[in-house]
Formats: sequence, structure tokens, C-alpha cells
Amino acid sequence: MTSEVRSALGDDLAQAKASTPSGTVSAEVVDVTDVGVNLNLGGALLLDVPCVDSYRNRTAGDWVAVRPGARPVVMWRLGEDPGDVDEATIRSLAKEVALDEQVIRAATWGTAAPAGSGWQTVQTLFLRKGAEGKVELYGQLASQSDTSPDAPPARTPKPVTISPTAYGTWRGGRPDDYADYPMQGDWTGRGARRGGWFYGSKIADACAGKTVARIQVKFTRRRGSGVNAKRPLHLYLHNYQQPPSGQLNLDDGPDELIALSVGATGTVTLPSSWRSQLASGAAKGIAIYATGSRDYMAVSGGSITITFS
Repeated sequence: MTSEVRSALGDDLAQAKASTPSGTVSAEVVDVTDVGVNLNLGGALLLDVPCVDSYRNRTAGDWVAVRPGARPVVMWRLGEDPGDVDEATIRSLAKEVALDEQVIRAATWGTAAPAGSGWQTVQTLFLRKGAEGKVELYGQLASQSDTSPDAPPARTPKPVTISPTAYGTWRGGRPDDYADYPMQGDWTGRGARRGGWFYGSKIADACAGKTVARIQVKFTRRRGSGVNAKRPLHLYLHNYQQPPSGQLNLDDGPDELIALSVGATGTVTLPSSWRSQLASGAAKGIAIYATGSRDYMAVSGGSITITFS
């Protein structure tokens, strides 16, 4: 944004402030960035607007109150009381922390020997360490005067986040040494770029023996490439554990699952067919590719979060 445009925008915002009794104006969050949010304010795209600390859980589509001025600031989110949602989130997190910290997972008893393997006997007390490292106790009784509580069900495996082991950009059938991050599109007419993220065998290894419920990928659209407005990522699968020395060939795609404005970070949930391929190892990683300048951009991130059921 040039100094002239910024100055004119500041004047407009100052006038808006003067005309609003509360001293704030409403705006819609376009995207969340690493330093604030991108806003749609009366049709103008404001980039990296800072937010007060109390504005948490920021999400594209939020309506917020903005304090106008030469340097606008987001003051609070508009909408319903988030108390109920916050309470459910806090309770869920507290339960996970308690289960992580407890040493004994289960204590049961009965007259028969315990079922399963791994038990160690101390007279009539049995104990073992489960898959999560939690201790399980079982007491074998000569006679039983009270029923044993049921052992709690096994926990669903915790989500796993996998960072890429490598990433890069290809143009003209070979790695593009002039690109520091994965890119898509063609800004100069010298050829369309395609970018990729690589994970070795870590995705399939993390999914082995588990039921995968969801796979999500987190991306950040980098500043300094393409137009500032929201543009879609053209996503593909690829079948490389490591960056190829020649062309990066693409598999399933394209799928426009997410669009980001400049500087924004967003998370996309992959479709079930892509989830199955990555979990089984039939696909190895994620790529982006577009032609022309409209959707030209550089993208970082690429961390994958796998949720199990």
C-alpha cells in the first residue's frame, strides 16, 4: 500500500470515526495473519491490522469492531457470547491434560487371573504398563464382596502433527533455484511454477494400525508475490518421499480447498479419498500448481495434522 493510499485511507477512517458515536466501525475478517488480520472495510482490503489481546480464536468471517485512524486496530469480535463454547473447550483440554498426567490408567479386580499379556504378579496383585505408558492394576481375590468397576475404554490415539522434511518449487521440468518456498502460477511469462512438500514415510508410519478420521494441512501465503486479494491454492497429491531432481509430477487434483489473502494462514481439511491415499502410503505429499498470473503466490507451512478415531 503506497503512502498516498494509506494517507487517504487514514482520512476516510478518521471521518468514519467522527461520524460514529461509539468511535468504532464494523468490518469483516478476510483472513488471519501472523501479525493481525486482513479486513474488508467498506470494500477496501486492509492488511495486517493489529488486534487487542482479548480478541482470541480469530477466524475468517468474523465481524469485528475496529477503531479507525491512520493505524486502525481491531477492538473486539461482534456476535454471541462465546462463554458456552469456551467452557466446552476448556473442559475438553482439562480432561486431556488429566489423562496425560495420571500414572494409573485402571484398577480392577476379580477371582480369575487377569486377561491379556504383560501382567506381573505380586502375590495377588497384578500390574502392567499399557501402550500409553500408563500403569494398570488388577487384584485377584479369594472371594469377592463387591463388583469391580469397569476398566475405562482405551483412549483414541492423540492427534499427530508432521512437519515436512523438505519443500521446493519446479519450473521447466527441473527444480527452480530462484524460489525459496513452494510457488504456483506464472508472474513473468517464463513458465508456470509448481511447488511441493515432502514428508518421507512419516505420514504412512503415523497412520499404521490406526483409523484416520481427518487429515488437515496448514498453509501460510507469503508476502511479496502476486496480488494482495484472496486467491485459491490449486492443490494436488504427489508420490515422492523426497524432492525429485527432475520434474515434480502431480497426481490427484487440482482441488481448490482454500483461498488466502496475502500474509494469511489457513488450515484445509483434505477430502476422504486424499486422506485414504496418504494414510496408506499410496500418496506421499502435497503439491500446488497453477498457470498464469491470476493465482500466482508463494506458500510456506505444509504441516500435516492427523486426527484418529
